Amino acid sequence: MEPDDAEALWRWNNDPEVMRWLDDGYPESLAQVTARCEQRERNSYDQVLFGIETLTEKRLIGLVKLGDATPETGEAELDIYIGEKDCWGRGYGTEATRLICRYGFDKMRLHRITLWVADENARAIHLYKKVGFVEEVGLVNRSAAMAGGTTWS
Repeated sequence: MEPDDAEALWRWNNDPEVMRWLDDGYPESLAQVTARCEQRERNSYDQVLFGIETLTEKRLIGLVKLGDATPETGEAELDIYIGEKDCWGRGYGTEATRLICRYGFDKMRLHRITLWVADENARAIHLYKKVGFVEEVGLVNRSAAMAGGTTWS
C-alpha cells in the first residue's frame, strides 16, 4: 500500500455498501487517510497488509491483511475486502484469500489463521468455506457473538 492508494481507500471507506459488514470507525477526510497511509509502518510479523490488484490493469481493488500475529502461538487474524464493486463476484477475493493464507503458512510459519464474519454475510461465508475455513463450533468469541458473527479458522 502506497500513499497514492489513499484516494481509493477513502472512497471505499465512505461507501456504505462496501462497508456494510465492516467496522468503519469514524469518518476521515481524504487528507487524514493520506496522512495515515504515509505514516503506516512497514509490514512486520505482527501485521502484513497488501493491496489487491487486477493482473491486467494493475488497478487497486481491495485490501488483505494478516494482523495480530504472534510468534508464540503462530496465529494471525485475516481481514479482507474488495472495495471496487465492479469486481465483486469475480473471484478476486477467493484468489487473494488463498494467496494470503499461503503466505501466512509458508513465509510467516503460522499454524492457524482465524477470521470473524457476520452471520448474515452469506457471500463471505461461501468464500471462506470454499478455501477451507471452518466455523469454530462451541468457541464463543464475546465480541463476535455480540456483533452477530462467528469466528472461523
